[in-house]
Amino acid sequence: MRVAALLSSLLLLPCASGAGAAPPNGYYPHTTGTRWTYSSGETQEIGKPAVYRGVNVVPVAHQYGSTVYTQDLMEYRSDGSVWLRGVNAGGRVNWYTPPLNVYPAGPLTPGQTWSSASGTLKSVSRVMGVEPLRVGKTSYNALLIRTVLTSGGRQSVQLTYFVPTLGVVRYQTADGSQIDLVK
Repeated sequence: MRVAALLSSLLLLPCASGAGAAPPNGYYPHTTGTRWTYSSGETQEIGKPAVYRGVNVVPVAHQYGSTVYTQDLMEYRSDGSVWLRGVNAGGRVNWYTPPLNVYPAGPLTPGQTWSSASGTLKSVSRVMGVEPLRVGKTSYNALLIRTVLTSGGRQSVQLTYFVPTLGVVRYQTADGSQIDLVK
């Protein structure tokens, strides 16, 4: 999988929260059927929980129109952390052992960092701060997260604007493209 595609998967995932630091319920949204549509035309939809390779996962479909291109298999741990266990692309699952940490237990705080690695993939994320942001007609105070993903000596950087209980409202790709939440 290309570094940029994996980075997009890692950061756009709507996520779940559990116990731990006692974040608000739904800090990382994860209700089955929840959908996000972005200005790129991509829609993400949370599927029904399932068991894959003995692990409880929640699939998150990435689609354009009615065609699903990939499906992320997310593990939501009791400590509130969120892990990418695998990616299903075209019926072929790339299973990560160990899994990749997408988000630590919430709530996220400015200056917080986390990292993980699986095989040749390594991700390092940092909450850069809180940014006032206007997306369409709506204003937010979003957490700005900078993630560096490295694979095979290639590096990609993405900025993600995350709003607790809502999800990712904007992200900026490595090439500078800005993608906004539409609905």
